[in-house]
Amino acid sequence: MRVQAVRKLEPSNRLHMVRRGMMAGLPIMLGYLPIAITYGVLASQSGMNLLELTLMSMLVFAGAAQFLAVSMVAASTGAVEIIIATFVLNFRHFVMSLSFVNRLKQIALKAKLPLTLGLTDETFTVSSLYRKEAKEDYGAWFYASLMITAYSSWVVGSFLGGILGDVMPQRLSESMGIALYAMFIGLLVPAIKKHYRISFVAITAMLVNFIGQQWGLNQGWAIVLGTLIGGLSGVFILKDEEEEEV
Repeated sequence: MRVQAVRKLEPSNRLHMVRRGMMAGLPIMLGYLPIAITYGVLASQSGMNLLELTLMSMLVFAGAAQFLAVSMVAASTGAVEIIIATFVLNFRHFVMSLSFVNRLKQIALKAKLPLTLGLTDETFTVSSLYRKEAKEDYGAWFYASLMITAYSSWVVGSFLGGILGDVMPQRLSESMGIALYAMFIGLLVPAIKKHYRISFVAITAMLVNFIGQQWGLNQGWAIVLGTLIGGLSGVFILKDEEEEEV
């Protein structure tokens, strides 16, 4: 009887973790939809058809890189230059993936590696706010549902934007881009409330990014440099707080 009770309880635990992951991903979904629609509109106006712009969201799933690629497509830039530019811009994903895998020590490697495919700035930030779930049973289900929620909203939003591309005025589509910055702020504030020292990490990354561009670095390299130095500063700035949690 006890074995049967445990077997009945396991699916409910999985479902519970999935629901929690979807709820955690809800703010990202609400932020992604207007941005993805904006991307779809701009991609459509740059000459990409509905299939191309939707496949880009399905296969790339990186908002900043997709916006950059669309602007380069509109400028008739070559494929090699687009690939190199997006690689530089997305180089920070290697750093995020290593940090994410290292944080989920109690989750099997075969589950962690596929999860890294769903990492974006937003999913990485939100997942870092839910560290305790990595120690719970079926923690991988939580992170997977969080990322699938974000991913599906991005793809659906891109598809809708492609449909609206010929209808929505260009000024309106460009103004929707402000949602990207609002979402970043919305994700940063709860983290700062929980660990105030995170604000110093964010400021460090911002200053390095700004100074790098002032010194002549292109936007992609400035972002990479800001991410690396900001993340490195977090090793020292957040060290004491992580020891207190342990």
